[in-house]
Amino acid sequence: MLLQKQVSVSVLRLDTINPVVSGNKLFKLHYFLEDCMASDHKTLLTFGGAWSNHLVATAYAGSITGIRTIGIIRGERPATLSTTLLQCLEFGMQLKFVSRSAYTHKSTPEFVESLSKEVGPVTLVPEGGFDAKGARGAALIMDLITGIDHTHICTACGTATTLAGLMMGSPKNKIIIGVSVLKGDSDIEERVNALMGKCYDQPQLQMLTGYHFGGYAKKTDQLIAFMNQCWKQYQLPLDFVYTAKMFYAIMESIRLNHFLPGSKIICLHTGGLQGNRSLPVDTLLY
Repeated sequence: MLLQKQVSVSVLRLDTINPVVSGNKLFKLHYFLEDCMASDHKTLLTFGGAWSNHLVATAYAGSITGIRTIGIIRGERPATLSTTLLQCLEFGMQLKFVSRSAYTHKSTPEFVESLSKEVGPVTLVPEGGFDAKGARGAALIMDLITGIDHTHICTACGTATTLAGLMMGSPKNKIIIGVSVLKGDSDIEERVNALMGKCYDQPQLQMLTGYHFGGYAKKTDQLIAFMNQCWKQYQLPLDFVYTAKMFYAIMESIRLNHFLPGSKIICLHTGGLQGNRSLPVDTLLY
């Protein structure tokens, strides 16, 4: 199909950066880690769910830098921890479980103040690195693309932090495409503006919606079949939360002639493969 459409697709394999933690997560943590290492407390506190790639990345970063890490986990402590949370513990992260109702207030000054009284001074990292520092860290991904001829850069989009980073670091003549993995996500453009601290260049950003396959962390048999086909055809492992939905959206858009002939597309593989452990055994071929 790509030859017929005269479109090329390359994959920036951020998932191969590190054998334990990979993808865009460590980029988003970059400036938080710098601030934390320069502090007296050297403690990093962040938030996430039971299968959070962000939590694992934070725990791993702490283990290799000597930083204390604390994870505030959404929901009551289960009888059996997910493999993700077990890995966080292996990396030395302290886990604190809070009710889902309390977790919804995690961004309020009152919630943060109560945490500070309990654990002491910390460098606070919003969930998913959603912060201007996180976006500036994600902009460092563009250093890996320097010198590669392309017309488009594509990424899956949750908090929009990586998307904003790409906008910050990319030349204005390149198109940035975000594929939303959230159902009913309608404020991405506003979040990008907030993270960048200015209004982005309208023609540069394109959003592909309707590829959430039921919502965040949801999946269908069609998506799983697509993941297995990508493995068989390209030996490309995808995760069902982010990258599979992004690749599906791009391949479908190519099929529907949404890209001009001669387009050179770079897709970011943002990692997150550990999340596939939540799937039943033998669901995937890899």
